[in-house]
This record gives sequence, structure tokens and C-alpha cells, in this order.
Amino acid sequence: MPSRVTVIVPAHNEEAGLPATLESVRAQTVPPDQVIVVDDASQDGTGKVARAHGAEVLRPPANLGSKAKAQNYALPHCRGDLVLAVDADTVLAPDYIEQLLPAFDDPSVVIAAGNVQTRFARTVWERGRSVEYLFGFHWNRPIQERVNSPMVCSGCCSGFRRAELVAAGGFPEATIVEDMDYTWSQQISGRRARYVSDAVAWAADPESLLYLRKQVWRWMAGFCQNVRIHAGGLIRRKPMLAVWVLLALMEILTAPLWWSTPLVLIVGLGRPVVPTLAWWVGAELVLTVPPLVYAARRRGLRLGKVLADLPCVYPTKIVNLCYAWKAVLVELVLVPLGLSRGLTVYEKGRAPLGSPA
Repeated sequence: MPSRVTVIVPAHNEEAGLPATLESVRAQTVPPDQVIVVDDASQDGTGKVARAHGAEVLRPPANLGSKAKAQNYALPHCRGDLVLAVDADTVLAPDYIEQLLPAFDDPSVVIAAGNVQTRFARTVWERGRSVEYLFGFHWNRPIQERVNSPMVCSGCCSGFRRAELVAAGGFPEATIVEDMDYTWSQQISGRRARYVSDAVAWAADPESLLYLRKQVWRWMAGFCQNVRIHAGGLIRRKPMLAVWVLLALMEILTAPLWWSTPLVLIVGLGRPVVPTLAWWVGAELVLTVPPLVYAARRRGLRLGKVLADLPCVYPTKIVNLCYAWKAVLVELVLVPLGLSRGLTVYEKGRAPLGSPA
């Protein structure tokens, strides 16, 4: 088990949200030995807030342009055997580090992350994301962990074995999503990634459609960038992870067929409206509700509140699908043909906490 832990918090204009993050880091049952905040050319009081909370502050001469670059700026200053990368809008449960550390008892494990849930559930977009997280982190991730093939260790709260991270060249900058890139590349090289369900963190998610679009476009484009770069290695060296990737691509490509099924049956085949819609909605609920019931019990949440949020997931799914198709077209078709550079500009998926959406 790593004996020392360094926390890196990349931050750009985060003075409002940063205190809660740093307070959660300082409240850990296993305290970190070092906390570094990369004040990435902020125009607000981010650096002052970080110092007031006892963090070391590094400030590059100009904005570095991405989270991975900000984290790499701090990497040479890290003294810990384990580097814990925490987003400036993420709050860790008090035992997050304590729960995560045992994963590194296995020397083949080089990255691990916990269970991410939403910090806020005020808008339809945040409520929709909360349902996605409950489903994903209590259904998809445990299955992937059981077969030793996590799809991604979430970048908002991932722990890295520092020696291997440095040997790999640091946090990946070749794609727009460094967490998935590192998770895949390390598994391809024969090392292990872990999902630790009992380590819980809460992230601030997009509160408006504008920022949801930015975040989802970055996530989907980054996923397809990694498919383009790593597909061959996954198939040859990590076939089970390749299966999860293939299933994700199939879901993207076939989702319009499922969503259009009621229309096809009603308009195209003349089926009665009410029974057809009842069948479709019933099938959706059968596939969705049982995992949510389990997740609600697992997290100690009121089931009624979780089910009340369920309708909010559908607007979020529409946004996901639109940008997933855009990512497939741009990153898997136009980029290989030399007709696009793909997504290269990193944009945050929310406004700074405390500012207008």
C-alpha cells in the first residue's frame, strides 16, 4: 500500500467551489501528506483561497489549456507514492482515501477511482445526471470491475501510482479525456485499473443545457478519440475491455432505432397508440427501475426522490445521443479522412460555482 499521498487539484477560477473540495480533502480519515492546487492563470481569488486552506499553490505563467496539462505541471512537485487527482468542484467522502488505498496493495494496480454521485440536484440536467450516475456506478461499473475491465476511472477523483504515471509520461495529453486514455492504455500494457464502490465522491455537474452540451461533447469526442487510438491494442491485449467499448458503440448506433420504435409501430404499421406506448414505456421501466431501486438502497436515498428524477434523464439522453453521433462522425470518420482535426479545445462542463449559469 502506498505510504504517502499527494492530492493534485487543478483549478481555473474556482474560488467559490474550491473551499468545499479542500475541506473534504483535509477531513480525510487518512490525511494526505501533500495538497497541491494548480492555480491555472485564474482571474479570481483561487490561489488565495487555496493558501488559506493550507495547500501548496503552483501558478503557471499562462493558462495551460487543459486539466491534464495542469496536472502535469504539478507532477514533478509531488512527493507521494500515490497521486490523487481531484477536480476543484468535487467533494470526497471523509473515508475516500482510506477506502481507495487497499486497491493498491496489488502491485499491478496503477489507477483506481471510486463511486461518483451528483452534488446538486436543482435543475432538470443535474437531476438527469444523478439518475445516470446511480445507474452507471451501481450497475455498469460493478460488472466491469468484476471482470477486471473498468471502462474508465473517473478523472474527478482518481488515484495513480506515481512512479508508473511518471514512467508513462504523465497524464495523457493526446486526447481530450485523460482519465479514459490512461485507464485504457495501462490495461492494454498489462496493468490493472480498479473501481472501488465504497469510495464515494460528489461532483458538481452541468446545471444548464449550455454547459451540459460542452461536457457531453468533450466526453463523447474523447471516447471516440480513444477508440481511434487504442482499438487495435484493446482487441489484441484486453479483449474484455474491447467488448465493453463495442457495446457502447452499438448502443450509440442503435439507440435511434429504439427511440423511434413507437413511431414506426404506430405510424408505419398502424398499431394502436395507447398499447404501443404502454409497451414501450413498460420495457424502459423494466430495464431501468430495478438497478435504480438497488442504487437507492445502497446509497440510503429516498426511492421516491430517485423515481421522481427518472423523467429528467430522458432530456439528458437526447443530448448524449446527439453528441455521441457527432463524435462518431467527426472523430471516427472525418478525422481519419483528414477532413477534421477533431476536438482539441478543452472546455469545462459548468460555470464556476456561484456564478450565473
